[in-house]
Formats: sequence, structure tokens, C-alpha cells
Amino acid sequence: MATALITHDDCLGHLTPGGHPERVARLEAVLAALEGKDLIRVEAPLAEDADLLRVHPRRHIERIATAETGALDADTYMSEGSHRAARRAAGANVAAVDMVMAGDVANAFAAVRPPGHHAERETPMGFCLFGNVAIAAKRLLDHHGLARVAVVDFDVHHGNGTQDLLWDEARVLFASTHEMPLYPGSGAITERGAHGNILNAPLEAGTDGPAFRRVMEREVLPALDAFAPQFMLISAGFDAHMADPLAGLELTEADFAWVTHGLCDLADAHCGGRVVSTLEGGYDLDALAASAAAHVDVLMERGQ
Repeated sequence: MATALITHDDCLGHLTPGGHPERVARLEAVLAALEGKDLIRVEAPLAEDADLLRVHPRRHIERIATAETGALDADTYMSEGSHRAARRAAGANVAAVDMVMAGDVANAFAAVRPPGHHAERETPMGFCLFGNVAIAAKRLLDHHGLARVAVVDFDVHHGNGTQDLLWDEARVLFASTHEMPLYPGSGAITERGAHGNILNAPLEAGTDGPAFRRVMEREVLPALDAFAPQFMLISAGFDAHMADPLAGLELTEADFAWVTHGLCDLADAHCGGRVVSTLEGGYDLDALAASAAAHVDVLMERGQ
């Protein structure tokens, strides 16, 4: 078995204004860091409406498809290539779960942009247009017939979009660690989902690797173990790195490798090692590249 790297050059066609943190260079840095690794490289397809409609209403999909270039809000922009890039980002996640379910690969990493975990049901925001990881979760449930899917988000910003899209989905456990207070302002421990299917573990600014690991070991990993997922999805944001300019956590590449091992341990125990990870945040290029490489190295090791 092997690890798939799913991406597409169209994801480089999503252009943002000069100085914007979510820029083309992010994906270029990640892909450069993964160059030469023994990965099965797959071109991401365009997501079909049927998959997008599992989490977004048609009016949202049409809004993104027809939006003029420019700002959708203070942070989120459309260029001529943005709609196609967003379709590729969502499609990469669909293709990834399909490949893992088929047994073609052990696990997969979707190296895509724009990211997805802030996109709510009808609101593009926080650099995000479609809810990539939620789309993958619903694909597993409604197309592949799974009964329990876990989504784990260790981006420094709370995945409000993923939470919104999966709030009423009893078949998914969404678990998030994130700095708080911080954009987008959600992610309190009291936000539990319609079925108790949301676990938020907010972290104070300055939280370092050992403290992060304690929270994972005491709260997140035991909850995932009790849920016994049949598939593990990861929103892999690397902006909790100590070098990242947009937040204040103090993690390192070693912490991202450690949490990836922990999630893979649970995947081995409950779902035959089935893991798909998708790129979310990370805005210091060197830290992003090194952290993504450390994360993928673990997926490759565990997928052998």
C-alpha cells in the first residue's frame, strides 16, 4: 500500500491580492517540500454538484460559480480561477476518500487551496469557499454507506464551517483544537452539536507542544477512541506552528508528526488505517513546508 498526494495546478489559479496570507506560494511551498517523496500522485477532479449539494444549497454553489472577481468579505477573494480551484479542492477530497475506500491506497493527503474549514452552509469566509472536509465526510456516509466518520481539525483557527455543516450530523464526530480567543470567534466547549457530536478543545495563546499533547491525550484521543470511527478525516492546518504570523500557539513540526501518529494509531485500531488529510491553514512558508512534510512522512510510514 502507499500514500496518495492529490492536487491540481488549478489550485494555483486562485489569486488573492498582494500581501494576502492565503497566497499561491503556500501551495508551491508544500508541493516543493513533497517533491521526490514516494507518493502516488493524482490529479484532483472537479467536484460534482451532487457532492457539493450534500453540504451546501444550490444557491451557494451558484453564487461561487457566478461571483465577480474581488472581495466576498474582508478576507475572502474571488479571481477568475477561484471557482475552478475550489471545485478541485473539494474534488480532491472526494477522490481521496474514494481511493482509500477502494483499497487503491492506504491513506491520502489533499494538497489544495483554497482551504475549506471556514466555509459555512451559505457563507464563504476565512479564505474558504466550499467545505472540503465536510464534503468528504458526507461522501463517506451517503455514498459509501459508513455509519461513523471522525473529522479532526488541528488548525489554529476553529473550523466554524465544518462545525456548521456537520452540526446536525449524528454520524460524524467533529473534534477541534484551536487557539481561543481568535478568529472566527467560535469553538467554545459549550458548542456540542445537535447530537453531542462536536468536541471543541480551545487552547490559550502561548500553548506549547507538551500542553497541546496533554489536551489531545486527555480529551480528543479518548473521545475518538470511544466513537470508534470507520474512517478518519484530518483538517491539517499548520498555523499553530510557533513561527506562524497569524496566531500565537507554539507548536513545532515534531508536534504535528506526533498528533498524526496518534490519529493513525486510532485509525489502525478502528478503521483499518483509513485516513485522508486535507490542507487547511499555515502562513509562514518555511514552517508550513516543513510541517506538511513531517505530516506526510508519518502518513507514508503508516501506510506501508
